[in-house]
Amino acid sequence: MFSNHLSWIGKLLLLILVVGLLFSCSQSQRTFWGMKYSEFPEERHLSAQVIELDTALFRYPFRIRIEGDKVIVMDLHGTDHYGHLFQYPSFQYLSSFGRRGDSPMEMLSMENFRFYNHAVWTLDANKSELTRLDYSSSGDSLLREEAVTLDEDILRPLDFVVYDDTTFVIPDYSGESRFLKVNCQGKLIEKIGAIPTANEKALYEARPALAQAWRSFLDYNPHNGVLAAVTQLGEVVEVYNLKDSTHVVRIGEHNEPEFKVSDGYGIPTGIMGFSDVQVTDSAIYAVFHGTSFKEIARQSGRLPDGGKYIYVFSLKGEPLCKYVLDHYIYGIWVDETTKTIMATDVNSDQPILKFSFG
Repeated sequence: MFSNHLSWIGKLLLLILVVGLLFSCSQSQRTFWGMKYSEFPEERHLSAQVIELDTALFRYPFRIRIEGDKVIVMDLHGTDHYGHLFQYPSFQYLSSFGRRGDSPMEMLSMENFRFYNHAVWTLDANKSELTRLDYSSSGDSLLREEAVTLDEDILRPLDFVVYDDTTFVIPDYSGESRFLKVNCQGKLIEKIGAIPTANEKALYEARPALAQAWRSFLDYNPHNGVLAAVTQLGEVVEVYNLKDSTHVVRIGEHNEPEFKVSDGYGIPTGIMGFSDVQVTDSAIYAVFHGTSFKEIARQSGRLPDGGKYIYVFSLKGEPLCKYVLDHYIYGIWVDETTKTIMATDVNSDQPILKFSFG
């Protein structure tokens, strides 16, 4: 297995460059000023236990999620398949799914996946398609059952959450709103929020590029109605409570995503921010990197890929705890009952880690 840090950074840059300054938007939009945070009331150091796998499947293990006695690890750059199913907690390999290819039943990419109602939903951004997979009768494989094609006027989504039985929430990369609610026919039904930037000029002159710079990873907890978004650039945490319609923006010391406009394109200039987020029943957990693009370029691929910090916030966005890790990680899955965090390390041939925080 190998980690391709520059490939992932390049993909981010390409996403921003391709959209660029396709159009200017004259529609007025409210600007939100976020509440700053700089310190956490508690800081703890966590050491990882490496989970030994008897099979080498991964090129870039980007996401890990657990439900019951099953765990799925997603490989962002998978050679043959993007998803791999294991027994939990033994991590005995069961099967792979999401075959890479361009046939109707295959996937051009997998950006994320979600458990919902004992099924698995996946996002193929290159096809603008959400797919539902159900477990086989034996429970050791996943079978494609349903596909939802997003409307052509919805710009290429790079994350999603399942809101309820008939609705998904995806980011809005047009810049006209923050998120979109989409029904199970792929049709837009509602726009949510606005980009909470202080950059008024970009809002009016470079909104699509701004929306790409504000690319965020999402998670939603239906039990408490909290939708959290963390920026891949800069250090911004947004908390939307979709039950009471409240919205909190928290901005860390690295501030909001930074980019410059050059020849009509948006170029990131600040830091790599967050890479994953999970909303539990009682808190929000997010993986933070904090590495500048200047340092990444200066080190020319020699830096480990990932973040060494997990930030914990309350469901209202208040900073609670900062975990400092002994490994660089990308994706996480938090189990507050057992006080464990499972994580992926894209730098290692044994990429599954377990942290205990009890």
